[in-house]
Amino acid sequence: MKKSSAIGAPLANYLAAKRVGNMLYLSGVIAVDPAARKVVTAYNDLPLEAQTQLQTLGYNTGQMSVDIFEAPAAAQSWFVLNRIKDIVEAEGGQMKDVFKLVQYFRDLRHYPAYNRVRGLFCPEPVVSTVVEVSRMLPSDEVLIEVEATALLAQ
Repeated sequence: MKKSSAIGAPLANYLAAKRVGNMLYLSGVIAVDPAARKVVTAYNDLPLEAQTQLQTLGYNTGQMSVDIFEAPAAAQSWFVLNRIKDIVEAEGGQMKDVFKLVQYFRDLRHYPAYNRVRGLFCPEPVVSTVVEVSRMLPSDEVLIEVEATALLAQ
């Protein structure tokens, strides 16, 4: 995999992605800012572009009583999917090349928010598996993990 400071390194001793021929396999991606080594939990943990995109979906309302409940799942969804996009693009692909996602949730009630955000990155349907798990590393703040498979041009 090509190195990029924007992508960051995995949190442990594993590959973020491996290309085998024209197949690209991505390890599970969680919403940890690699520079700050902090779990994304709020809209202001994201770049302004992301905050604006989430507003188009009805998130990031500016109302604390709403945002405090929706922000963790919506912000993590955007961060994870954008990181997948960055990794795929670093290998010469695009999100349209991603054909399979395996999505892990600590609570399946976060799936609707994730699904709406996923539409920003995957406007066409992809092969999808959804699994609820008891917890994920590195902390209980991590709500969503996604692994992806892409078919890239030779």
